[in-house]
Amino acid sequence: MLLTEVNKPNSKYLLRIANRLFGEKNCDFLSTFKESCLQFYHAKLKRLSFAKATEKSRKHINTWVSKETKGKIPDLLPMNSIDKQARLVLVNAIYFKGTWNEPFVKSCTCEMPFKINQKEERPVQMMCREAYFNIGYVNEVQTQVLELPYADKELSMIILLPDDGVDLSSVENNLTFEKFIAWTEAASLQNTEVEVLLPKFKLQEDYEMKSVLQHLGMVDVFQEGQADFSAMSTETDLCLSKVVHKSVVEVNEEGTEAAAATGIVIVADCSSCSPMFCADHPFLFFIRHNQTNTVLFCGRFSSP
Repeated sequence: MLLTEVNKPNSKYLLRIANRLFGEKNCDFLSTFKESCLQFYHAKLKRLSFAKATEKSRKHINTWVSKETKGKIPDLLPMNSIDKQARLVLVNAIYFKGTWNEPFVKSCTCEMPFKINQKEERPVQMMCREAYFNIGYVNEVQTQVLELPYADKELSMIILLPDDGVDLSSVENNLTFEKFIAWTEAASLQNTEVEVLLPKFKLQEDYEMKSVLQHLGMVDVFQEGQADFSAMSTETDLCLSKVVHKSVVEVNEEGTEAAAATGIVIVADCSSCSPMFCADHPFLFFIRHNQTNTVLFCGRFSSP
């Protein structure tokens, strides 16, 4: 349902979630596995020759990911990340580009200090917008909550901003999905006129997820002789060797561009007497599909 809902045409935002299986030509994959992947994840199986054309196969996968993310992630798989023993590569690519429902005023963007911690500051290009937004406060973690909707309000960026002097890690350590839902639901927020100061930023990161997944309890799947992929293939010596993730998120005055699978003259005065939401220190952000309460992207901005 989610894939169909978020990939629907004629939306004011561009959001594409694509899944693909790349399997070794000579490996026997069960028809039931391929049918389930197609039914539940819209993921087709593409046959490649990892054994005889390893590098060509890697480039083929990277080209597919680059296309699906509009060029934002051109090299998901680095050199030597696939070898001749590879049997199956599962790839998930997600690309999002949305414009704010209330765009920031470019002429108000100016350089301001961003407080990395109590002792260190770095300059950022700070955007400014005064409008009616949903805003709230969580006493439990001394944190402001702000919802910045995208056009048509089907998607929103949710920002959790601790009070100045409150460590972001204290919010992260208390955060659960249930609390996130409770803190960000409409009943917990008030729609009021507020002046929002938010830095322009672009985040890009590569992750090797093997150690993370092992820490969460996925241990056997990485061990030959312990992993059980009998529902996928008739081969008995399969195990998971690598899980890679790459994400890119860019936020500017017009909106947000994100992918997972970049001297100001002030000509207007943005000062006001409205309540202020000033994100000039570390914060958490989430891009949420509002109808399904699904978090599509999340991240931490802690240093320019």
